[in-house]
Amino acid sequence: MNDRGQSIADTPAAPSWWVSDGRGEQETAAGYGEMMDAMRTLQERITTAVPDATLVAEVTRHLEDLNRRLEPSAAGHEWGRSGELVGNVLGREQTLIPPVEIVAEGETWLDARIRFGDYYRGSNGAVHGGTIPLVFDDVLGRLSLSGNRPVARTAYMHVDFRSITPVGRLLTLEARFEREEGRKRCVRGWLRDGERLCAEAEALFVQLRPGQP
Repeated sequence: MNDRGQSIADTPAAPSWWVSDGRGEQETAAGYGEMMDAMRTLQERITTAVPDATLVAEVTRHLEDLNRRLEPSAAGHEWGRSGELVGNVLGREQTLIPPVEIVAEGETWLDARIRFGDYYRGSNGAVHGGTIPLVFDDVLGRLSLSGNRPVARTAYMHVDFRSITPVGRLLTLEARFEREEGRKRCVRGWLRDGERLCAEAEALFVQLRPGQP
């Protein structure tokens, strides 16, 4: 339940306000998102499998062949596929974090859903603690750019781990734009399993100066 009394877990996804600024823009081949979904499934299978030496050698040969075939297609610039939104799913075209399905968003808020698979498991059925700040950084960073604001970078982020974040469950994410002071943008986020708070974060993003990398 978000602060507007709506259930994030049961709400259909809505269109995004996000408008590309065109940097490094290139046409995404049909099926690209599905390829990345298959890559995520592969990560899950490798994480949970206990293969024998024969299967290890076979999988390694296939992966090395794919690496050779993909190498000529490398974009060679920062604004490649990795940070893009596919449909209403943030980060679907990279595998650093799980896909974040955006349910609804405005210029000062964002509601989303996320499910961590076994690839992100730490121990005892809990999500690895290092993954959670990555998710917050991605989601809060997106909100810091709402309203077509200029690019900003993370200057500070503090995460409080309130309870275990479980693997395999559908979780909800809320993000709120708290305030803006000159180049500084303050945002907050909450990760929940139902009504139980798993983690919360506060972050400061600072707008880049002209020409700043």
